[in-house]
Amino acid sequence: MAEIVVKYDNKVVERIVTEKRRLSIGRTNENDIVLENRGVSRKHAMIEFNDKAAIVIDNESLNGTFVNSRKVSEEVLRDDDIITIGKYQLIYNSQNSSSTDDAAGFDGTMVLNTKAHRKLVEKDRKERKLVERYGGSLLLGGENTDFSEYRIDRDVITIGKAKFVHVRAKGFWLSGIQAKIVKENDYYKLVNLGRKGKTMINGEPIDNQELKNGDLISVGKSTYKFVEGKNR
Repeated sequence: MAEIVVKYDNKVVERIVTEKRRLSIGRTNENDIVLENRGVSRKHAMIEFNDKAAIVIDNESLNGTFVNSRKVSEEVLRDDDIITIGKYQLIYNSQNSSSTDDAAGFDGTMVLNTKAHRKLVEKDRKERKLVERYGGSLLLGGENTDFSEYRIDRDVITIGKAKFVHVRAKGFWLSGIQAKIVKENDYYKLVNLGRKGKTMINGEPIDNQELKNGDLISVGKSTYKFVEGKNR
């Protein structure tokens, strides 16, 4: 019997105990483990079980499958390995004493949902509806911003303190144009143009970095969430 603990935003949202020989993982409802996030492909990966091991297999997904922060196409799992898919983390254990006791005589897969997961999924659905309404990628305004949603409708979006930029940011020592969001082929990237350390993604200073769905952008004291407008 195997146990998989699913985390989203570092919160436990599901606990899955299974005796199946294969678990499918993806964004759509026909999967055994449904991860509702645009960074997850429809049929993203699977975990296969045999008498000796559990193996996670990536289904040539667009954003990849990672085990302990390393991108893999196929990997034998060990206890406490962390599988990262999109914004989700799946923690694998081959056996769990409490799970075995709770599931005595159990045949199949048990999924325990939490209120936290339902709230996170509902939040993701609302963001998808916004994307559908605006028809493209968005910035959602956070702290020290003067908008709730900003549609990214051009190839270059400037961010800074100057009056002529597309997105105004607040904070000390910011440049007039501190950063820009640039479209390249089928993705967007954030480029720092001003003072070092004032442009960040998920709390880390950047110079030039591709944006992924759900990334938190900080420019000075202003924060924005990047919501990607395409399904992967």
